[in-house]
Amino acid sequence: MFANTFWSLVPAIIAIALALITKEVYSSLFIGILAGGLMYANFSFTGTMEHVFVDGMIGSLTDPWNVGILIFLVILGAMVMMMNRAGGSAAFGRWAAAHVKTKAGAQIATIALGVLIFVDDYFNCLTVGSVMSPLAEGHGISRAKLAYLIDATAAPVCVIAPVSSWAAAVVGMVEGANGFTVFVRAIPYNFYAVLTIVMMLTLALGKFDYGPMRVAEMAERLEEKNTRRASITGAEDLPTPPVKESGKVAYLILPIIILIVSCVLGLAYTGGLFEGETFIDSFANSDASVGLVYGSAVALILTVIYYLCTKALSFSECMNALPEGFKAMVPPIFVLTFAWTLKAMTDSLGSTEYVSGVVESLSNNEALMSLLPAFLFLIACGIAFATGTSWGTFGIMIPIAAAAFHADMGSELMIICISACMAGGVFGDHCSPISDSTIMASAGAQCDHIQHVSTQLPYALTVGATALVCYIFAGFVRNWHICLPLSIVLMICVLLVIRSMGGRKVAE
Repeated sequence: MFANTFWSLVPAIIAIALALITKEVYSSLFIGILAGGLMYANFSFTGTMEHVFVDGMIGSLTDPWNVGILIFLVILGAMVMMMNRAGGSAAFGRWAAAHVKTKAGAQIATIALGVLIFVDDYFNCLTVGSVMSPLAEGHGISRAKLAYLIDATAAPVCVIAPVSSWAAAVVGMVEGANGFTVFVRAIPYNFYAVLTIVMMLTLALGKFDYGPMRVAEMAERLEEKNTRRASITGAEDLPTPPVKESGKVAYLILPIIILIVSCVLGLAYTGGLFEGETFIDSFANSDASVGLVYGSAVALILTVIYYLCTKALSFSECMNALPEGFKAMVPPIFVLTFAWTLKAMTDSLGSTEYVSGVVESLSNNEALMSLLPAFLFLIACGIAFATGTSWGTFGIMIPIAAAAFHADMGSELMIICISACMAGGVFGDHCSPISDSTIMASAGAQCDHIQHVSTQLPYALTVGATALVCYIFAGFVRNWHICLPLSIVLMICVLLVIRSMGGRKVAE
């Protein structure tokens, strides 16, 4: 009765609506999951229990990909805890305070680091958060604004980086054409990703914010410095002081470099780099979940050795940081588990088949072909918003978009359509409170998750609306040399209009 219809998306819609209304994510997700289980089992009690807990929750937690991501998060949590305990984050905060003099400069530095860490969005979120939190605190940047900067330089950067776990995921989804070539050609048409970066730079250099983000920034300036941070290290309950005053910047920077190099090599290893594959091909064939586990595990071991050799931490202090790092990651792991279970509910109800039918009906209409990129962008956004996953959206939408051009593979319109699928997936992912990368951004900035979602939403919608106009234009013009510069100019003009109408400068 509910399968393969619009009803298949209702559980996710319920969860998202409740989260935004109640500001409470755990119960909202569970109610959405329960609704999906009831619909699948036709309101049978035993059938609902089995589908929710066995097929959904246990199935999600036994999925190798998901388990790999959870292990990666736990290891990162442990590394962040050790870096904080060694005094690396505090030392970096002191160094940054001496070299980065303005709030705009602190935001630009955060954006630059986010762009540099393009390998994976999870890795980006937690790494940028741990490194830039002291700098953000020193310049009065709210946790909500930091979470936005982290989130906006995670997926949007990864989705236009040819050497990333995202590129590896996308290239295998295009049948009948060279996936890597298609990915590279689609980069200039990924308007949401490019314009998100343009927006961040414009806001930072223009020194203004609007909507709920402006409220959060003003509240940050009004609160007392000693009360505005609940916890930076996540270890405030420990019986001994968690941060060493003798810490050095190297205690933060070197482990981060080790982590980046290890994760890059881990991803390449899973794609066959050491079996004769080229570096690019190894990334295209990599298993991101396993590769990140390999890389982070090696980085953790090397970091422990480094701290022991430099006497930054004792062995017992390193070991004590492991469970504390796990503890700090419990909230995002909890939300991720529920988000994966909710996706299992919508998948079992046939959401993929329903969306596929909608898109195929659009692509069969010749009169709508030039508007197809805009339609695909909106549909991809809806799927990602409802399911909380960009990659899942890519897996649904990209093969459908490619199949619509089976007789004209490689055409410029096909490239635009595939880019629209990716851009729409990232857009919906940014707007969704059940998105894994959004959850990671909240964790990285140590920001209340619902506050992050509500403050980021107006910004994401601004960029999304501008990108939609650009896809309508690109569907007719089909030339990125014209479309991309015009899209950047349009984004800046939109922001200047917002600033003149309601945006306010934020004091340094």
